[in-house]
Amino acid sequence: MADSSSAPSSTRLPAQGRDASSTLVLADGELADGLITLRDCLRWATSEFHLAGLTFSHGTDSAWDEAVALVLGALHLPWDVDPSVQEARLLPMERERIVALVRARITDRRPLPYLLGEAFFAGLTFAVDERVLIPRSPIAELIESGYQAWFPEEPPRRILDLCTGSGCIGIASAEYLPTAEVDLSDISQDALAVARANINRHDVGRRVRAVQSDVFDGLEGQRYDLIVSNPPYVDLRDLTTMPEEFRHEPALALGAGSDGLDIVRRILREARAHLTDQGVLIVEVGNSDHHLEAAFPEVPFLWLDFERGGQGVFALTADELDAHAASFA
Repeated sequence: MADSSSAPSSTRLPAQGRDASSTLVLADGELADGLITLRDCLRWATSEFHLAGLTFSHGTDSAWDEAVALVLGALHLPWDVDPSVQEARLLPMERERIVALVRARITDRRPLPYLLGEAFFAGLTFAVDERVLIPRSPIAELIESGYQAWFPEEPPRRILDLCTGSGCIGIASAEYLPTAEVDLSDISQDALAVARANINRHDVGRRVRAVQSDVFDGLEGQRYDLIVSNPPYVDLRDLTTMPEEFRHEPALALGAGSDGLDIVRRILREARAHLTDQGVLIVEVGNSDHHLEAAFPEVPFLWLDFERGGQGVFALTADELDAHAASFA
């Protein structure tokens, strides 16, 4: 009923009708008694989300899409369920769960994937909680294409998902490229625990491993055909003005200095030693893309376009990293 993949953008609705009263003043049981069908729940949740002025940025971009994601998630229904299911009557316990989730989403401003315990990325589901960022990178489109723009004849054999968080980029890459071996690395043991749970969830443990590493410091001697990274890149200004929903995510995975490039500079400086001679580095820097171009005006970053939206993802080849090594030193 809605597209589960989303670029890392933020949509905030202004609170509507300030003289209108939210139905959340009623008890959960009373609310649940008045919501009979799935359609009732969708309409009610959408209205409450509009009224609350929520920020949507973790897999949806509107109150309706958020309501669809919440209701289908609460009922364990797939995204592509037949729309006729909207007329289905729900059991009291199902309606009560939906009401509780809507209340928590509005009252606590917790992102919906944390409330549901899972998120969609590249057409796959991943376990998530407050130990990791919620998957939303536009890199999903590159994964779904098998990175063919850089590997048109043979897929990459070894891939590194650097700053992996939940492991979504690396595990999805392994799913779409069944011959690839993938390392998931992160400085956070908490994040790696979630990544390992997702390795088990997708049964890819024969080809995917999780490694603790401070950028490349725990990967001595390892070389990869492809390094993909969604590192911390939020600059200080954006970090201090983020909507409340983002403050539930781990600060370690978001902020990276005044210009958001503290980790990215290390990646640019050290990545070449871990790439094969035909290797490729792909990094997401989001809104810090203008900081990166200002810091390295002589470097020919290839900025990628995405059909489903998103910005701030660049690619550099091993040869380009060699050519501009002095700039990164």
